[in-house]
Amino acid sequence: MTDDLEPSAGVLTQKIEAIMLIIDEPIGLVALAAAVGSPVAAVRQALETLVDDYDGKGRGPRRGFELREVGGGWRLYVREDHDDLVAEFIGGQAPARLSQAALETLAVIAYKQPVTRSQVASIRAVNVDSVVRTLLARGLITELFADSETGAINYGTTDALLQHLGINSLDELPPISPLLDDGADGFDEGLVR
Repeated sequence: MTDDLEPSAGVLTQKIEAIMLIIDEPIGLVALAAAVGSPVAAVRQALETLVDDYDGKGRGPRRGFELREVGGGWRLYVREDHDDLVAEFIGGQAPARLSQAALETLAVIAYKQPVTRSQVASIRAVNVDSVVRTLLARGLITELFADSETGAINYGTTDALLQHLGINSLDELPPISPLLDDGADGFDEGLVR
């Protein structure tokens, strides 16, 4: 007797594709397995099959999109060689970009976290209050904890930043030491990778 509860591999990959088309942020393996009602091992195998299929390693051609594991979850992405085309198509519909001040503040937080506003301000040599509020509102940073002695809030980056950067962890950020002069401009030695 066949187990009617376990879908065939083809049906499972179709279910996974259906979920992948509607999600707007990466979905973890366990959550995906629960969503499609299949064991984690079967979902992992189906994901590997889809990755190979989209990469053209199966019977069909290489697709204009790829399935990647990013930020601890899986999601469909446009292939890098089509980024310019997609950016041109989206044109003016793209959300407002971050200012130079916001990008600099975000870089300090990403490389130095956990870090307080005053520490970021001393590194950047400007007031960062409004920039930090903007980054919080966009979900790129979060309040990690308040210092027990000073009450200062320490900030760190979020999974949303990893998703936007297309990386799994902050360890994948490029080393900063080649970008700095001999004087690390306020960065601690532990920060310079």
